[in-house]
Amino acid sequence: MSTPTTLRALIDTRATQYPDKPFVLAGAAHDEERTEAGAAVTFAMLQAQCRELEARFRQAGLRPGDIVSVYMGNGVQTATLLLGAMYSGLVVHPLNLLCQPSQLRYIVEHSDTRMIFVCDETHDAIAAACAALSEQGHARSIALVRTAPEAIDLPALPQLEPALAQTAGTDPAVANDDWAPGHVVLPNDIALLMYTSGTTGAPKGVLLSHRNLLANARNISTEHRLGADDRVLASLPLYHINGLVVTLLAPLYHGGSVVMTPRFSARTFWRDVARFGCTWINVVPTIVAYLLGGDEPTGFDLSALRFCRTASAALPSDHHRAFEARFGIGIIETMGMTETAAPIFSNPYDPALRRIGSIGLPSGAQAKVIDREGRECAPNAPGEIVLRGEQVMQGYYKRPEETAKAFTADGWLHTGDLGYRDEEGYFYINGRAKELIIKGGENIAPREIDEALLRHPGVLDAAAVGVPDSMYGQEIVAFVVPRETHWHGAPDAHELRAHCLRELGRYKTPKEIRFVSDLPRGPSGKVQRLKLLAPAPD
Repeated sequence: MSTPTTLRALIDTRATQYPDKPFVLAGAAHDEERTEAGAAVTFAMLQAQCRELEARFRQAGLRPGDIVSVYMGNGVQTATLLLGAMYSGLVVHPLNLLCQPSQLRYIVEHSDTRMIFVCDETHDAIAAACAALSEQGHARSIALVRTAPEAIDLPALPQLEPALAQTAGTDPAVANDDWAPGHVVLPNDIALLMYTSGTTGAPKGVLLSHRNLLANARNISTEHRLGADDRVLASLPLYHINGLVVTLLAPLYHGGSVVMTPRFSARTFWRDVARFGCTWINVVPTIVAYLLGGDEPTGFDLSALRFCRTASAALPSDHHRAFEARFGIGIIETMGMTETAAPIFSNPYDPALRRIGSIGLPSGAQAKVIDREGRECAPNAPGEIVLRGEQVMQGYYKRPEETAKAFTADGWLHTGDLGYRDEEGYFYINGRAKELIIKGGENIAPREIDEALLRHPGVLDAAAVGVPDSMYGQEIVAFVVPRETHWHGAPDAHELRAHCLRELGRYKTPKEIRFVSDLPRGPSGKVQRLKLLAPAPD
């Protein structure tokens, strides 16, 4: 059997290979105490639903290459719509549920989406965005399709206006009837449009092809030695590149299965892992922090669980050690970007070869550290990490200049991450180039301050940023999410500054501590430090 080169071919292959095997299992809602498993979609059912969706897309007037959006939380229906659109040759666009109204309006207009799938919780926000765009003279009408994330039955689709059915750059004389079931989807066709909100400027739409997505589904499966008997708990949102590629596409690639819960819940996390017999879990550092502050997983059979995988942001070393010591579960730290279809670095599967504090080794790609002149740095010398590989994006949607700036002259992707490579080839990240704090001429990595704060038992999350200062050029302000369950209540600013003085010394101790309920994060889960100082959007 030949290796599939598109998501369409992969779904067809798995349906033939494992027709009756469950692929997506529906977890119970978190406010329920049910213990039985929810509904399951087998590989054969997934193929049938994708083919039915393809027919409905065609009847609605959509053409291959058109963009459709999904603005819903996790669920069986959400997963099916995402896969069904890519199977049909459409470009699927998962919308971030955390978008502010101004971001939502911009992305809906910029994406040229033809159809948006919404649920009861998201309908009003999208309707308001579309109404505002119409008032601003946005000519293109957008069809809203209401369904539920956890639904099994496919929704009916409205007939689109003729003008709406024309793909940009497509000859309008080509009839929709030419889009016959079974049309060819090619590896370099764009499958996914995902917007990544940087620390400054408007969100950029990352274009990822079938080849990009399958490359990383393969890399993840290989790196973590995953197979048909493996099952993962989907605790990250599918509008997150990590959640989509790692917990949905990778199991599709290796013939495993995924448990789809509505969202992460520390209260039910271990119960779900045990109830569904998950063999691995995929989290981000914030989830690690919540689990460390939660209850012990007493009474749950976690014997099937082989490892925990973390990504999206650097995992504080103390949290890494504390998690492994408390739960007895090894952590594989990885790193990726929306622009690389999720991971591009991974620590080895073998625990003896992992490096705490390191993002690991290049995963199915090439990586190096360069200085400001573009020269490769020697081991342990700091610089910017750049990447090259099959999973690297095709570019930014309608942003040719931004795309050109994203790559070096010889084709390496700029990450904007500052770090170094050790003598054994392991990579380490110190911070973002745009987020580096320069105080009195000294470079200070924000992560060093973050990790010091996170060592305080009353801190759940933290991010340090530089602010203008007349004496030093920049001073340090730390934004802290307190852990309310700390034994003597949430810490105060004086207590945290005293803690930092002991951990960091006076020069690196934040001048100011500001308490917040959460930290702003982009679709890939990384903290957007510079937004902490920006005025709140409307």
